[in-house]
Order: sequence, then structure tokens, then C-alpha cells
Amino acid sequence: MTVKERFARFRKDRPKMNALKRKALQIAAFGFTNAAPGNFLKGTIDKGAWKRFCAPGMNCYSCPAAKLACPIGALQAVNGSMDFSFSFYVVGLILAVGALTGRFLCGWLCPFGLVQELLHKLPTKKFRLPKPLTYVKYILCAVFVFLLPVLYVNFMGMGAPAFCQYLCPVGTLEGGIPLLIANESLRQLMGPLFWWKALLLAVTLTGCVFICRFFCKLACPLGALLGLMNRISAWHLEVDATACVHCGRCAAACPMDVDPVAKPGSCECIRCGKCKAVCPTGALRFRFGYGDRKKQTDNND
Repeated sequence: MTVKERFARFRKDRPKMNALKRKALQIAAFGFTNAAPGNFLKGTIDKGAWKRFCAPGMNCYSCPAAKLACPIGALQAVNGSMDFSFSFYVVGLILAVGALTGRFLCGWLCPFGLVQELLHKLPTKKFRLPKPLTYVKYILCAVFVFLLPVLYVNFMGMGAPAFCQYLCPVGTLEGGIPLLIANESLRQLMGPLFWWKALLLAVTLTGCVFICRFFCKLACPLGALLGLMNRISAWHLEVDATACVHCGRCAAACPMDVDPVAKPGSCECIRCGKCKAVCPTGALRFRFGYGDRKKQTDNND
């Protein structure tokens, strides 16, 4: 086999290698975040010291197996406290991760991201989410994560974790349903709110089958916050305009419906690397660092 043939074979196998590497890291992150599966049988929630730290992605605090806290849940818990404290620790962590890697953890480490991708592999006709609906997550984040926990309080002056309580399908899947199955006393308390959230979960899981990462695109507040940092993050996508042949393979491979050539800093990009893996000329690359970013950001949305 000649050097040219070996290089051609490497390029052909690169998408598969990237997919296997990313899937292995996603599974490892899922296992690390949910390292106490024995609690499913007990119907209890782990309350160890690691619950002080946030999970790398959407993973419910109330999941029996969860060893880490949900960053969105932690953010709301502090915002809704009686003294109206602001969660500088959680916001600082989210901003730091976003400034360094953008939405990298969405593509490589998020437990619910893995669940969505597995559902999307079911053999059905696939669709794209209309572009205007991708802005819904920013509204949900502003209203349910930041405003309602502060403005809507009980008689003790404590705000409810509104997104977790009224909308989050991750909590219903990972926390609500397993705890109800294991605890008869909780089943007796089931009411309209649970059935509302069960309906949202059903819609979300069904949507993930037909639309890749349906929840990420439509409603994820963590993705919304991290996505805002994509344009300035140190880990970023670069396009070599002189090497690009505008074949469209990168846009076709993107699970988030982004055209990487036109918008390499898009808020929707999850840094999964699928575009880079299918590029026939090597025009796309990820780089860590800051510098002259004019070429990357002129066409960003």
C-alpha cells in the first residue's frame, strides 16, 4: 500500500474513529457522573461530599445514581434562597468552562446528550428543527432559571427551582420516575404536576428520535449559557478558506444543523468534531488559543 493509499484510507476511517472516541468519552462521563447505581434499588438519593460539585452537563441531582449536582439545579437553588443570594460559584464555573471550551462538554461529556444521540439512532425519518425555535432555550433560561426563582417565592421568601420543578425532562427521567418506582409513599403523592412533566418527557424523547439532540436545540438552559461563549472560547473551530472546496459535507454531517464554513463560531456548535472528520481537504481544524479571529467571526450568527 502506497503512502497516498494509506492517507486516503485514514481519511475514510477518520469519521468512524472520531465517533468511537467521542462515544467512549461520553459513556465514561455518564458512568462517572452516575457512579452509584445501587441507589436505584434502595430508592434513595446519594448525598455524599461530591454533591457539592456540578456535573459536566445535564444530569439530575435527584437521580439515585448521581454523585454530582446539576449545574442548572444548583444555580436555581441559590438564586431562590431566602436572602436572594446569587450563585457566583455556579455562574463562574459555567462562564469559565464556556470561555475555555464553549459547548465542548455538550458534545463530549453531557449524560443527557448521550441519551439523545442513542434515541436518534432509531431507524425513522429524520427532520430538522426550524431555526427560530432554537431561540426558545434562551427565553426558558432567562425566565425559569433566573427570574422565577427570585420573583415567585413562598411565604418563607424562598423561590422554587422553576425549570427543574415545572419543565426539566431530565429530572423526570432520571429522578422522578426511578424514585416513584422504588417508593410507594411517593406514588401516593402523584398529581397533575407529575403528569404534566411526564408529558413533557414523552414529547422530548419522541422529539429526540426524529430530531438530533432535540432538547439541546430547543430547551436546554445549560446549552444556552455555554453557547453564548462559543464566539470567544479558547477552544474554537477554524476554517482554512484556501483549502475549503465548499463540498457541503461538513454541514451535512453537523448534528446541530450548523454550516461550519459559514458560521464556525455558531452558538449551536457543540464541538463534536464531526465536521472536521468528514472534511476531504482538512480545511477545518480545532485550535486552543486566542488571536486574530476575524476570519472565524465575520459570518457568525
